[in-house]
This record gives sequence, structure tokens and C-alpha cells, in this order.
Amino acid sequence: MITGLMDSPAFAYAVLPAAIFLARIVDVSIGTVRIILTGKGMRYLAPLLGFVEVLIWLLAIGQIMQNLSNWLCYVAYAAGFATGNFVGILIEGRLALGVALVRIIVPGDPERLLEYLKESRFRTTRVPAEGEMGPVEIIFTVVSRKQLPEVESVIRRFNPKAFYTVEDVRSAAGVRSGLAVSASSSKRAARARRARKGK
Repeated sequence: MITGLMDSPAFAYAVLPAAIFLARIVDVSIGTVRIILTGKGMRYLAPLLGFVEVLIWLLAIGQIMQNLSNWLCYVAYAAGFATGNFVGILIEGRLALGVALVRIIVPGDPERLLEYLKESRFRTTRVPAEGEMGPVEIIFTVVSRKQLPEVESVIRRFNPKAFYTVEDVRSAAGVRSGLAVSASSSKRAARARRARKGK
């Protein structure tokens, strides 16, 4: 019965291409995440993902080689590759692994921005500099990638004219206490700011 099902047109032109498509999505997604993790120096997790990636790829390419006359398998293979790249990038963005360096160039007074960052327990380094239009302040801070949306929102709120760049950091030492600020810490800082404004 199983042999008859695998020899049927429905299996050859529907089930098999769908299986190849899904397999390629999985293995290319894993490969995309693996490359990103390799760049971040995660030398134990990256090889493990590479093993799973190649294993799934072998299963998919094996079915292609057994069905060379089935053009739908080629389409499914290519479509799975393209979709897998997209899904892999989405997964890595959701995981938001590692830390990032945020470089903020602030024209004018950066005190409110610095005060907020310090109250939120972000470690900062402040450097005076000279820009094209006059004096500026350069603020450096290293944060977890999950905290980037919060930091970017703070920059836009307190210094909408500030220019900032974000760079991935492969490794960092001595910054852990400034990372992964809990929600309760952020709430305590917000309450403290409101209390000062009310005085």
C-alpha cells in the first residue's frame, strides 16, 4: 500500500515537492542562523546546527536525484531555498542574540539623554568632538540586541536630531551589569523620573 502510494501521481506532483520545499526551508533557515552565530563566535552551537543542516540537505537532494524527471521538485527546491533565507533572518531577528555598540552623535546638550540612559542602567561613555556644524557629543553604550528598540526610542525622544549607528559586537567584557535590564528596573526608573517632575 505504501509503495503504491509513493508511485502515485499525487505523491510525485504534490507530496514530494511539498516535502522538498519544507525540508529546504528548514535547512536553509538553520544555515542562515548558523552563519550569523559563526560570526558571533558561538563555536559550539554553530557546528551542531551545521550537522543538522547538512543532514536535512542530504535528504532533500537525495529525493531530487531520485526524481530527475519531475520538474516540480526543482521548483520546490529553489523556492524552499529562497523562503529559507527569509525565515532564517526572521528567526535570528527574533532571537536577537549577542550585544551591539550604539554610537550616538548629539548636537547640543545631551544631558537629558545621558540621564535617562544612566537611570535605566545603561553604561555610557561620553566624548566631546567637533562636527561640521560645531561642537557635538559622542555617546557610546553597549547593550543587548533585545534592548536596541528601547535605546533607539530613547534617542528619538530626547534628541531627535541625533545621528546614531549600531554595530554588532563579537565579544565584550565588563559590561554585563549594563545589559539585560529587567522590566522592574525600567519601571522603577520611570517612577523616579515622574516623582522628580512632580516636585
